[in-house]
Amino acid sequence: MKLTVVGCSGSFPSAESACSSYLVEADGFRLLLDMGNGALGELQRHIGLYDLDAIFLSHLHADHCIDMCGYFVARYYRHEGGRCDAIPVYAPEGAEQRLTTAYADTPSPSSMSEVFDFRTLKSGDSFGIGPFSVRTERVCHPVEAYGIRVEHGGRSLTYSGDTGVCEALHDLADGADLFLCEASFTHGKEDVPDLHLNGREAGAHATRAGVGRLVLTHIPPWTDGELNLADAREVYKGPSELARSGAVYEI
Repeated sequence: MKLTVVGCSGSFPSAESACSSYLVEADGFRLLLDMGNGALGELQRHIGLYDLDAIFLSHLHADHCIDMCGYFVARYYRHEGGRCDAIPVYAPEGAEQRLTTAYADTPSPSSMSEVFDFRTLKSGDSFGIGPFSVRTERVCHPVEAYGIRVEHGGRSLTYSGDTGVCEALHDLADGADLFLCEASFTHGKEDVPDLHLNGREAGAHATRAGVGRLVLTHIPPWTDGELNLADAREVYKGPSELARSGAVYEI
């Protein structure tokens, strides 16, 4: 598998990065994990506009899904070759209504479903997406939110989405080769249960799960990422780093 960080900023885009979006590729199949603010433009640095095969939306906060509105325009009003076929979109319940409302002036309430084949996520689901075997679990966040484990060829990637400390995240990350984990909060500064992790909590999850590599992501522009990374390294001794826009990992 190949993982490309399309965007990794939390809450809103930074000067260096779009919001959450991660491209996972194997055997010519391209799966996008989230499409937050600014991600659609950055995605085109890595693949063609119509090259995606499937999309996973961890939850329906704007910094994880709002560029789906722009992608709808691109697929619905494609100038050459006619309207695109519907691409599978795995998302929490209500995704079509949420995105239709955000777009506001679609020709009809069902227009989104003409180019997006919405499939509702459930906790504990295991299924295939192209060549990938995936499992989803509901994690701790104020809205319905999911983490995902992606496996291919004996290798594994876990993406936390947005979450506080929870057992479901440990289960998804158990033994993963790469753990893409949010670290929005700063240890000793913010402490809101069931909302986000700090660097130390992300590191503790990585240690307990025995992951091969920890990549911290979803760090807002006002947060010191290097401090969060240092906090994570106090409790996780394996390879660790901050996600960077454009970074590529071979898993």
